[in-house]
Formats: sequence, structure tokens, C-alpha cells
Amino acid sequence: MVASGVNNAANDAQPKRLRDALRQARIEAADRTGVVVDLRDAEMARLDILNEALDPLFGEIPHDIELFDRGISQGDAPRLWIDMIAHVVMGRDKRMYRLVQDTRFGRKVLAESHDVPTMVKAVTDYIARRMIEREHVLATATPPPEAKPVPVVRQRSRFWPFVLGVVVGAIGLFALALFVSMRGH
Repeated sequence: MVASGVNNAANDAQPKRLRDALRQARIEAADRTGVVVDLRDAEMARLDILNEALDPLFGEIPHDIELFDRGISQGDAPRLWIDMIAHVVMGRDKRMYRLVQDTRFGRKVLAESHDVPTMVKAVTDYIARRMIEREHVLATATPPPEAKPVPVVRQRSRFWPFVLGVVVGAIGLFALALFVSMRGH
């Protein structure tokens, strides 16, 4: 009995078995993953709320203007896309909305707020600016020059150059053979 008591004390002093350490690491990873999934679900829910609040605004955009394409993308950082270059993403605290525009010089934050109505106003202002930019481009655009018919260039046949090459090659070989045979005599 004394020996088993000594063994138990020795086992308590030994480090954990690898299997137990792996099990503990898996539990910790699952807990972290669960938190990440919960945060992502919360981000998606907040973006859905903003997306629904934008429905009346997008209903007012004329149907012939195909500049805006709204939708939520799910990825590492879910985004509510307004158009090809602007989207709303959640801030670091996962409660702040951030309207961001991609430019050739990098990302530009256009607005930040915790409030949905404030973000709806920011998106409304952004859309209005983009529609005015579109009008200016269309008004100042020069009409394309008259389209002239492009002459059709017929592709030349590759058969006759091939035949000519074979004939010239055969004559050359014949001449070489004749030269070598004459020189040998």
C-alpha cells in the first residue's frame, strides 16, 4: 500500500500526458472558434439590419442606373457592398459601422458610426455624390468617332510556301549529292 501511495504521489508530480494536453488544447481551440463564430454572426446580423434600413434608399434609385449593386459578402470580415468600390464593414469593436471606399491610393473611411440612421445618411450622401459624378461624366463625354468598317485581311494559305520549301530543299539535296559524287571521281 505504501508503494502505491508513493506511485500516486509520483504520478501527480509527473507532467500531464500528451493525450490530456491535446484534449485540453482542442477544448480551448473550440472555445476560441465558438467566440469567433459568434462575433461573425453578430457582424452579419448588424450588417443585415443596415441592409434592410437601406431598402427605401435603393428603391428610389432609377432602374436605368446600374451603378450600384448592394449585397453582403461573407468572408473573414463580412461586408455590405454598396457598389464596386464602396462597402460597409464593422469596426474593431464589432459595433461600429464603417463606410469605406477603395481608391487608387488605398482605402478611405467615409463615415463611422454606431447608429443605423447615421450610416443610412452617410450611404445616401455617397450614392448622391456618385450619381452626380455619373451625370458629369455622361454630360462631358464626347461621342465616339464614326465607326469605319475594318477591312478584312485574308489569311494567306500556308500550303504553297510549304510546297515551295520542299521543292527547293529537294533540289538543294540533289545538287549537293551531285557535287559530292563529282568530287569523289
